[in-house]
Amino acid sequence: MPDAQTPLTPEDRHAEANALLGTIGGARVRVDSDDSRRASRLWWDADANAYHETHAEFLGVDSPDGEFVWCPEGMHEGDWHLLGEVAGRRVLEIGCGSAPCARWLAAQGAHPVGLDLSRGMLDRGLQAMAQGGPRVPLVQADAEALPFASESFDLACSAFGAVPFVADPGQVMREVARVLKPGGRWVFSVNHPMRWIFRDDPGPDGLVAEFPYFDRTPYVEVDGDGVPTYVEHHRTVGDRVRDIVGAGLVLVDLIEPDWPEWLDREWGQWSPLRGKIFPGTAIFVTEKPA
Repeated sequence: MPDAQTPLTPEDRHAEANALLGTIGGARVRVDSDDSRRASRLWWDADANAYHETHAEFLGVDSPDGEFVWCPEGMHEGDWHLLGEVAGRRVLEIGCGSAPCARWLAAQGAHPVGLDLSRGMLDRGLQAMAQGGPRVPLVQADAEALPFASESFDLACSAFGAVPFVADPGQVMREVARVLKPGGRWVFSVNHPMRWIFRDDPGPDGLVAEFPYFDRTPYVEVDGDGVPTYVEHHRTVGDRVRDIVGAGLVLVDLIEPDWPEWLDREWGQWSPLRGKIFPGTAIFVTEKPA
């Protein structure tokens, strides 16, 4: 997150999207679900090209069978098996972006469906699938109102998709619990809540705590008319747990990945410097009681 009220410059790594949307700066202000939904759709449509220029290779977007990378620390589902057995299972990926995770699941014998709010991100997934490999159905929809029947999926997952960008993450948890079959597993990764304390800076300036951990006011970027163009919401670890439990789910594990020695790559605020000191990602592994 840039500092509150800090003007954005052309050198900002999202300059193309900011120019398209007329973004002039950021602040901490309250926004509701409608404003969050609108801003996220606009933002990810506008930033889809630049995002993939930076991250597509790391995420395996154009790999023939996709890849399932949980986080900037490089955790791969093929190594960790957080979802358990996937072959033959119906899997919903929420906030799938260009769907490399869903495609990887299909290559493992699963029956995935990818859901995302952004048509621009989904179109990039269609481009990747047109090059060959598994094809998966993609749905443009809101994570707070999943367009699926109750108990229609065996598993659900989200790798930094949707959850940090919705105003009511508890509603997402309730919707996931609704569409999961009894005994189903829901695993999602988000930026670690403690990261909210620090500037969105991978360097030394990002090591100084500046913002209150307990301030849930979203970070919002706006255009010249004050209309939100980007929204990211903060929740504490306790908030995440309460949302999970409140939806009738059981928390099985909470993973805070170490920064791997082999990884010298920066990703936004993620960097080897910060990753060696405190976690950047939290992965919540949950289940719906059988």
